[in-house]
Amino acid sequence: MARDKPNEDYIGPIRRLLVGVLVLSLVGLFLVWRIDSPRVERFRSAAIDTVVPSFDWAMAPITGAANLISDFESYRQLRAQNQDLRRELQQMKAWKEAALQLEQENAKLLDLNNVSLDPQLTFVTGVVITDSGSPFRQSVLVNVGSRDGILDGWPTMDGIGLVGRIAGVGNETSRVMLLTDTSSRIPVTIQPSGQKAILAGDNSLNPPLEFLGDTALVRPGDRVVSSADGGVFPADLLVGQVALGTDERLRVRLAADYQRLEFLRVLRSQEHEAIPDPDGLLAPDAEFFGPAAINPVSLQSVEANDG
Repeated sequence: MARDKPNEDYIGPIRRLLVGVLVLSLVGLFLVWRIDSPRVERFRSAAIDTVVPSFDWAMAPITGAANLISDFESYRQLRAQNQDLRRELQQMKAWKEAALQLEQENAKLLDLNNVSLDPQLTFVTGVVITDSGSPFRQSVLVNVGSRDGILDGWPTMDGIGLVGRIAGVGNETSRVMLLTDTSSRIPVTIQPSGQKAILAGDNSLNPPLEFLGDTALVRPGDRVVSSADGGVFPADLLVGQVALGTDERLRVRLAADYQRLEFLRVLRSQEHEAIPDPDGLLAPDAEFFGPAAINPVSLQSVEANDG
């Protein structure tokens, strides 16, 4: 305790002395800073040039932190801009795909308008809404039906050639049996020879020609059009071209694009005259055609005579 007391006697005056010097220095610095004199201004400039650069080391952490914060803010802004640009790029891609799809649909509709048809034939344009093709049945559905006046048997075309015929009509939709369906049979004419044949569907894109009269007059590349025989289709609708199949049979390379059926034109065919009594056309007279033609009245009279 005796040793600590002399130390306290020295520390107190020294502390007061240092405080006094610091106060005088600050007051002098303030007065020097306030004096408006060229000599004092040169002194101030020299002091600033000497003292301020020495504080760079002290300001380095603060400057680094400020730069880091600024870089992080710039990175955040760049990331947000990058995400915005990505979204805009995706939208532009979607718009481009939509524009290409609309362009293709427009081209197909223009193809439908460019098909030359008999002026007496009118048509209804429908959109293919589903493809119900299967290994056993080839058909599509279109969004036109009885409300649009569609009837069974009317032919359908795409922008190039014959596709099939209506084989079932609903109120708002209709089923189109394609020429490739195994149940499809249509009469055709081969040009320029004029040979008649039946185009029989076989679930292939190149159905064969059957019941051809003279095959020697038909060559690959000949034009095949519909025939008005039987009143099934109007005449001269483009079907395709004759081609020789791998099985050495004469087939037809269909003109219609069956891989891209989107729009179909349903042709309004002329209504056929109704047959009031179709049985009368098929059943022969009794005296000319065997036991099947015996009527019940004559059969009863024969049985009475036998009795």
